[in-house]
Amino acid sequence: MAGAQENSKWDSYNGASPLIALYNSFHPLTVEMEALIDSLTFPVSFRKNRYIISPIDRNRYLYLILKGVVRGFYKDSGTEITSWICQENEIVGTIRNLWTAEESDEYLQAIEDVELIAIPHELTTMLYKNFAEANIIGRKIMELHYRGANDRGFICQIPSATGRYKHLLQAFPWMINRVPLRYVASFLGLRLETLSRIRSVENKRT
Repeated sequence: MAGAQENSKWDSYNGASPLIALYNSFHPLTVEMEALIDSLTFPVSFRKNRYIISPIDRNRYLYLILKGVVRGFYKDSGTEITSWICQENEIVGTIRNLWTAEESDEYLQAIEDVELIAIPHELTTMLYKNFAEANIIGRKIMELHYRGANDRGFICQIPSATGRYKHLLQAFPWMINRVPLRYVASFLGLRLETLSRIRSVENKRT
């Protein structure tokens, strides 16, 4: 009976955790690794605007986004500061307490209806500890995250509002027509009115 329940969670995903296909795109997995991933990961979903993680939650998972868009943000004196926005096939989670049970002031929010695969921290630890392949996969994924963080950090250093907007179009072109402008403005460190004005001007030029 337990086996039937275990298999049923992947009935809508061709019989296996979608995380397996993602990891295999970076490096081939062993049969043992695939079985472990199938066993410990599971699908979850959140409606638009719901919090996936908030400061009252313990940090227990990373999440693979299968469908939808997620943002990470902090609050400073009531103002929301968006630190990143991610879409399908990206892995997200809180950063300040990654792989620990410590508290964090970070929020993860679904800004569309989202379908996710929950990745327990215990799984990541087990894979790193027992399989050399996992370290190769982890390094390649970290390289992608580092590049994204570099682009986000560079945007914050650009002094002109128009320059930030133009770099966003180069680094994250999908974002401007998919993500509500108020979140994009928060991501760029701009007022919504400023971003709307810049976008209008730039659209007239193209």
